[in-house]
Amino acid sequence: MKTITILLDTIEKVRNFVSIISLVDGEFDIVSERYVIDAKSIMGIFSLDLSKPLQLNIHNPEALEKSKADFSQFVV
Repeated sequence: MKTITILLDTIEKVRNFVSIISLVDGEFDIVSERYVIDAKSIMGIFSLDLSKPLQLNIHNPEALEKSKADFSQFVV
C-alpha cells in the first residue's frame, strides 16, 4: 500500500479527482482523522472536512502506475 497527501478544497477539485480515479482499476481510500472513505465515492468525500489535507491510500500501486491518471494537481 502507498499513501500520499492530497488536498481537495474546492468542489471542482473533488469532481475532477473522482472522475480521474474512477477510471483507474484498484481500490483507493481517503482517510481523514478517524474516517475512511472509498475514494471513488463523491458523496463520501463531501462528508469529510475538505479544508484540511487528506491521506489517499492506494491499495494497488501497480494499477495506478499502469494508468495514465495524473494526481499531481491534488498532491500537497
